[in-house]
Amino acid sequence: MRPILLQGHERSLTQIKFNAEGDLLFSCSKDNIINVWYSHNGERLGTYEGGNGSVWTIDVDSESRFMVSGAADNTMRLWSVQTGKCLYTWEFPTAVKRVAFKDDDSQVVCITEQRMGHQCAIRVFNINREGDGTNQSKEPLYMFNPIGSKATVCAFTPTPNVIITGHESGKVALFNVKTGEEIDNNERAHGDVVTDLQMSKDGTYCITSSKDKSARIHDTKNLMVIKTYTTETPLNSAALAPDRPYVLLGGGQEAMSVTTTSLRQGKFETRFWHKVFEEEVGRVKGHFGPINTIAVHPQGTCYASGGEDGFVRVHHFDDSYLKAKPYGDLEIAD
Repeated sequence: MRPILLQGHERSLTQIKFNAEGDLLFSCSKDNIINVWYSHNGERLGTYEGGNGSVWTIDVDSESRFMVSGAADNTMRLWSVQTGKCLYTWEFPTAVKRVAFKDDDSQVVCITEQRMGHQCAIRVFNINREGDGTNQSKEPLYMFNPIGSKATVCAFTPTPNVIITGHESGKVALFNVKTGEEIDNNERAHGDVVTDLQMSKDGTYCITSSKDKSARIHDTKNLMVIKTYTTETPLNSAALAPDRPYVLLGGGQEAMSVTTTSLRQGKFETRFWHKVFEEEVGRVKGHFGPINTIAVHPQGTCYASGGEDGFVRVHHFDDSYLKAKPYGDLEIAD
């Protein structure tokens, strides 16, 4: 698996995302640029410029028409994927740490940071898809402040008006966005801050990663922990491989404590774990620093990782990966 190295950022990566078809890969980082690349050959297609701070988070809708980004300049921006124009800017009192589209593209949820006397807030906006997209409502449809530990990651669940959130304390919770009420929570889902949350294709379960060195799969209806993958390094990202029983985990020690360890001990590898048997099956090396974000192609043909070193590496899977029999001789129909 010779990686394609994408060099388009000057600072560490914060999030990468494939679009629904998987032909485009979006990346954002602590410089104020968002890039889009062709995933099959790593060619840079374009750049979205106009923000003034680290871009923490991005998401793209299912038609690859609109992209939404959240940044440290206290804004959430709506972009035209095709032209690279910023169509609308929402302004908040604090930085936007996470954004996510709903499956039907009609809404976006965003989390703003707890800072300077402002509480952590979760807001849901309707996205007006009529016309050119510049006519958006400034006010959120719903807004509430989660009580207790601040939220770090979120996503819509298949249940109407319900979002799933991961928190700084390690808690995973379900909220009704209309009332702002916490429907259910698992206080002990993780022992430290939840760093990533990615949904399965059908939305019935999700995977979370945490600084407590573990990743877990949760049922999105009742938050039951289905599987746990425990490693020996803090995790920053976890992704599910479609059509294959694997999960991909990435992390590594904090940059400041790494200078004292060799690359081998920094543990900057993407780890492949068997989703069902909870066993580690392989590792892919390459980054010169912690891996901050991982995304898998929607068809499962390749994956990409973004690191603290400012590089995105795209790995197209070899035939051996696609022909492997992860359950032995058992054939499992999708």
